[in-house]
Amino acid sequence: MNFQQILAELQGLDPKNPGGWPLYVRAALVVIAMAAIAGGSYVYFVTPLLDELAGVQAQEVGLKQDFEAKQKKVAALDALKEQLAEMERSFGAMLRQLPSRADIPNLLIEISQTRLANSLEEELFQPQAELPKEFYVEVPNKIVVVGGYHQMGGFVSGVAALPRIVNIEEVQISPVGGTAPKGQLRMAAIAKTYRYLDENETTATAPPKKKGGAK
Repeated sequence: MNFQQILAELQGLDPKNPGGWPLYVRAALVVIAMAAIAGGSYVYFVTPLLDELAGVQAQEVGLKQDFEAKQKKVAALDALKEQLAEMERSFGAMLRQLPSRADIPNLLIEISQTRLANSLEEELFQPQAELPKEFYVEVPNKIVVVGGYHQMGGFVSGVAALPRIVNIEEVQISPVGGTAPKGQLRMAAIAKTYRYLDENETTATAPPKKKGGAK
């Protein structure tokens, strides 16, 4: 059957009698109807699901980015915790170098013994007023010693090597003059050490607690 015969046969179809149509025509109509149903079903059922899937995928990307950002913060927090722990260890080690109030007299004796070990003459060793700080107390002592330059260097080095923290500050060195042996020098300085606050001092110096919320 050629094309013209098919065309003539299609033109002669009786719309009131589809059962009499040729088999290939009815098969084509079935295929067309199924395609239409499939297309409608795709639009009605599948397209919303695809839109929902796209939304879920976009949400997944956002959640991944949020997770990565939080993971970086956690990593940074771990590093900060380690730094804080190291600072606490260092702070604890420094505190262990601070004497208590009861240890101060022994420390001052150690400073005097260091002076004697370097053959320096003592003209003055005068404790000054203590200066309370937030976590410790400064204990300054005004000293004046006489001796040679190298002896003074040995004294300062010896004080720095003491197990407790002692700083030599406000150093002033001048010739002795007069009848003193040649090369004799006079050094005036502040030997400053530190002690930790006693428990009662910590309580006394702590800032007062705020009262309840304002009315």
